Amino acid sequence: MGRTNPTYRDAVRALRERWSDFERALRRRDTPAFERLFEHAREHADAGGYLNHEEPLFPILVSVDLEQEKRLNDLEERLAAVESERASGHADADGAANVEADDGRTEE
Repeated sequence: MGRTNPTYRDAVRALRERWSDFERALRRRDTPAFERLFEHAREHADAGGYLNHEEPLFPILVSVDLEQEKRLNDLEERLAAVESERASGHADADGAANVEADDGRTEE
């Protein structure tokens, strides 16, 4: 019998292991975000495997971009809803309107 090619999931796992030294060098606060990047790749493993690209890093990066794009869209929609609510005259939950200071901080 001939050898089988590694699956995309195997390639993601192997790439993740190759980046373990990089992760160890990260600050502790950055490691959860680093792990989430590979979670995105695993979430889209079906699409990455279907593509069967010779370099698995490319579908991994597109998977990360896709998830970040979805998150940005969600945040933009939430921000638009908050701005719309404020523009229609509603105050914050505590009843006070926020005013932005000259230095960018929010004051009440």
